[in-house]
Formats: sequence, C-alpha cells, structure tokens
Amino acid sequence: MKKINLGHNGPLVSKLGLGCMRMSPVWGGKGQDENESVATIQAALDNGINFLNTGDFYGSGHNELLVGKALKGRRDDAFISVKFGGIIHGGRFLGLDLRPIAIRNFIDYSLVRLGIDTIDLYQPCRLDNVVPVEDVIGTIADLIKEGKVRYLGVSEITAEQLRKAHSVYPVTALEIGYSLAERTIENDLIPAARELGVGVVAFANTAEGLLSGDLATPLAAGDYRNHFSRFQGGNLVRNLQLVEVLKSMAKEKGCTPTQLAIAWVNTQGNDVMPLVSMSRRSRLPENIQALDITFTPEELKTLDTTFAPGAIAGGTYLQR
Repeated sequence: MKKINLGHNGPLVSKLGLGCMRMSPVWGGKGQDENESVATIQAALDNGINFLNTGDFYGSGHNELLVGKALKGRRDDAFISVKFGGIIHGGRFLGLDLRPIAIRNFIDYSLVRLGIDTIDLYQPCRLDNVVPVEDVIGTIADLIKEGKVRYLGVSEITAEQLRKAHSVYPVTALEIGYSLAERTIENDLIPAARELGVGVVAFANTAEGLLSGDLATPLAAGDYRNHFSRFQGGNLVRNLQLVEVLKSMAKEKGCTPTQLAIAWVNTQGNDVMPLVSMSRRSRLPENIQALDITFTPEELKTLDTTFAPGAIAGGTYLQR
C-alpha cells in the first residue's frame, strides 16, 4: 500500500482510507454484521490501510465502539480520524453543537469508546454560523496541547472557512465529497487547500452509488436517495446515460465502474486520498486494486468532458 503525507509535511498515511460509517446504523438504516465489520477493519490494517475514519455520532457511538473493538492490541497500526459535532436523534440529523464545552465532552466519550489515549485527527463535521470558528478551532488546538489530539482536521467547509480555520491553527486535512459527479470543489476549495498545504480526504467517490454502474431507474420506493434531486425522475435518467460512458470504459479496461471512479479520484494528486466505505472483507481486493489503474490522456479527456462540472443534473446532501 502506497503511503503519502497527509498535508504538507504531515503524518504518513495510506493512500487509500477506510470509511467505517456504514458499518453502523445511520440515518435510520440498519447496521452490518459486527463480526464481519471488525474483520474488515482488521483485514484493511493487514493490507496496509491505516487511515480509519469514524464519527462520534455514527450509530450514536456504536461506530467508535466497533472501531475500538477492532483495534485492540493494534493501536499502532492505525491512524484514527474522528468527526464530531453532529446531533442525531431517532436517526434524524437535528443540527450541530460546536460549543467548546460540548467539544470537550465529545472527545472524552470518544476516547473511552475507542479505547485509546489520543485521537490522530479530530475534526468538526461541519462549521456553522453560531459558534465562532476561532472558538471551535481554538478548542481543538487546546486539546492538541493537552495530548488528546495529534492533528486538526476540517470537513465539508468552504474555502473561506478553511482559510479562517488555518489562520487559528494549522489544518492538516480537509474531508470533503469528491467524485466525477461532484467537482465543484475544484473551483476554489482544492486550490485553497493546496495553497495552505492541507491534504484532501475525498469521500463519496461513487457519488452515493451513482457511478457504480449498478443503478437503474426508478429507485426502489424505500431508497434513501429518492430524497435527493440527483436521483429523481428525468435527472436520474440523464445522469445514468452519462454513467454508461464510465461503464463502457470500465469494460474496455477490464475493471468495474466503481474501480474507475475510485481510480479517477486517486489520480487527482498525491495530496488526495480516496476514502472508501466498506463493511465486508470481500470488497477490499477490488478497492485496493483501483489504486493501480491508470488512464491514458484520451481516457482522462473523455471523463473530463463527460463529467464536466455541472454535467450531472440535480444535487445531493453533499451540497448543503
């Protein structure tokens, strides 16, 4: 597994990250088999994937407990990224709590659930206009001084917010949705991150499954994606027509559309880490192999043209 520095002169981490969120019941959905989830985390570590991403509100603490179980006796093998600040009740997102007193409460609970003394990367899941950025970032800076956190991260923010946060304390990593179907961050957020020396942890590489090649219209009635305009009616029909280009290229290259989607994100730079959600060991080989896929200039041009910014109709929860 190739290793990269997370940010300018940052810690050494795997080029591929493991997102653990879907191992737990989130947004009202069902959780996965715990034994298989633990085995998947351990198999990822065995294969050199050391970046593990979780959140204290994933499954109301369940996800951290799961990660902690998988890490027993293997703490030094993992780089643990934790998001905080989301308030969930009954499977519904109610808002944010980024008050300094709340952050100090959140981290103590996280450390106990994870069974560790220090979180490697700690980040607010978003920033709001209620608690000043200086207070949020300043509190994490204090936790770093206290030894409870090693590095500061941020998630789903604007370029302006990133610059402001970085002015309070150096930001190591930015976690953000990035894929062929979600490229708006190329305009100002990625350039700002590169200017500041901030690494990019890119999740939703298949855009909620849109780029997987497995979707058909209409979606099942109970599919959570029906809430997003990208997956509704004519938008979905149009978007799946574009995905046919990805499917055709994948067939020619002897891989899957999902692998191509991950590979495209991977080729966006050594400062960009694809963060891939998995809950089964069987998914590991395919996703790891995606890092070895290369593109010809013609193939990249085809993808860049087909999935030009704005080509995908409708939005998702990533645009909030």
